[in-house]
Amino acid sequence: MKKIFWDNPYQAELTTKVVSVDGNKVLFEETIAFSFCGGQESDKAYVNGMPILDSKMDGNLIYYTLKEGHELKSGDVVTMTIDWPRRYKLMRLHFAAELVLEIVTQKFGLEKIGAHIAEHKARIDFKSDTNVSTLFDTILAEYNKIIKSDLIIEKDFSDKLTQRRFWKIDGFAQVSCGGTHVKSTAEVGYVTLKRDRPGKGIERIEIKLVAP
Repeated sequence: MKKIFWDNPYQAELTTKVVSVDGNKVLFEETIAFSFCGGQESDKAYVNGMPILDSKMDGNLIYYTLKEGHELKSGDVVTMTIDWPRRYKLMRLHFAAELVLEIVTQKFGLEKIGAHIAEHKARIDFKSDTNVSTLFDTILAEYNKIIKSDLIIEKDFSDKLTQRRFWKIDGFAQVSCGGTHVKSTAEVGYVTLKRDRPGKGIERIEIKLVAP
């Protein structure tokens, strides 16, 4: 299956073909609909106007769940669309979270134990007894410098066979990640940070875009 959301994450409409149908689970030849991975929520997507209700990755394939009685069959040519404004916010927030995580890891060595990227807010959980809000000034100073520098974000396969991906900023980091990403750091934009403490020994950083 060709995943267009990696080749061109800005593409919001696709003509593709049905490969197989198993009840309400459908496999397509190509796809622009990202499926939950690495903490990034799935796209809201549609096939011939029908909403995709769920998706599941199985190896290198993604099976999409449609409503009962969808009437699609193998070989059908269909139009797939995504909720572009939502995807764009997810792309920007995902990378904002990646930058915050990498800065925290490089400068403070905290261990990540969880993450989630939604449309309006991202969060990263760390194993720590230190109040992470005391680190915010340093994190934001480094983050803002990277955003202002408008650095190119390179994306590619580290292993094409297993479809393992990475992003890279020269001179800063190369990180394994299979999400969708914007072209440069300036496009990500500035953020605000907020501290939460969801459990003992766990510190959470919540991230929101300044300009959604």
